[in-house]
Amino acid sequence: MKSRVDWWSCIVLSLMVAASLAYGDVISITDMSGRDVSVPFDPSKIVCLGPGALRTIVYLQAQDKVACIEGMEFRNPHGRPYWIAHSSLHTLPHCGYGGSAGINRKPDMEAVLASGAQVVFMTYVDKELADEIQGTLGIAVVVLRFGRGKDFDEAFYQSLKICGRILNRANRAREVIGYVESIKKDLGRRMEGAIKENSGVYIGAVGYRGAYGIESTEKKYLPFLWMGVKSIADAIASLGQHHIFVNKEMLLQLDPEIVFIDGGGHRLVREDYRKRPRYYRGLDAYSKRRIFSLLPYNMYATNVATAMINAYAVGKIAFPDRFEDIDLEAKANDIYTFMVGKSVYPAMKRDYGRVGQRVSF
Repeated sequence: MKSRVDWWSCIVLSLMVAASLAYGDVISITDMSGRDVSVPFDPSKIVCLGPGALRTIVYLQAQDKVACIEGMEFRNPHGRPYWIAHSSLHTLPHCGYGGSAGINRKPDMEAVLASGAQVVFMTYVDKELADEIQGTLGIAVVVLRFGRGKDFDEAFYQSLKICGRILNRANRAREVIGYVESIKKDLGRRMEGAIKENSGVYIGAVGYRGAYGIESTEKKYLPFLWMGVKSIADAIASLGQHHIFVNKEMLLQLDPEIVFIDGGGHRLVREDYRKRPRYYRGLDAYSKRRIFSLLPYNMYATNVATAMINAYAVGKIAFPDRFEDIDLEAKANDIYTFMVGKSVYPAMKRDYGRVGQRVSF
């Protein structure tokens, strides 16, 4: 009996949402999966599902429209600046599990309906499932996507533009794109003429649907990419690979001059060091005290603000003469304030340490 009552509740709620849409302006957009979708312009209530969806809405300063939140956001409150900056999000009802287990799966359909949302933004979902969810709920579903490596920027910008148009935040979308481009331009200007091909840098402990140790790295690591710097691990990655696990013995052979440790896996690296200190002491970067920490930016997809801060930290450490005027803490405060509306660097520093600090085992 309960399931029948719940089903009829869904039907009634769906009809109420459909009726509410009939009285507003409707626009047509093509989402990132190529679907043509009719959506209400400037909706008052929205839902964000999947890695990076809620973050994009916060970048557009539209977090006040969010009607319910994935449970994943509450389970691990650390490392995601958009979540740290807006405590008002923490009181919203749940609308699904989220996280890697929720990718390309249906959310809590009843919770989404009950929220009164007029648009659902989803990432990492295929066209067929998006169509099914839209058909069942009677609510517009807009698919967003984010690229990897060199493809990241354009996909990120396109998602911003789509959301900005729907949410009446087109100007803000242009501002965010312009800001990111200005950071990239500044990094490029500083790196003009630098010897980058043999810079001998490596990033370890990079998160990928969880935390990992020093062998976990990323080809075309975004901060390196923006600076035109190649990681020594790039050469051993197969075509199409982005996340890589480097054999520990191979890492000894590569012997990077500078090792950066992603803060998300810092604890695992320290635990591994206690088990096999001789291995780490075999790295040239260890003997020369050239191991430094960066903030984790792969936390439920790419936190763009943190990636930009890491780029300046890499520059300050690997190319100090070109970044001598940069105060990393001041730069972090500026970037976070622009991107998420509040400087959350003190919270990030509390959880992961000062960006660019020398790692002590």
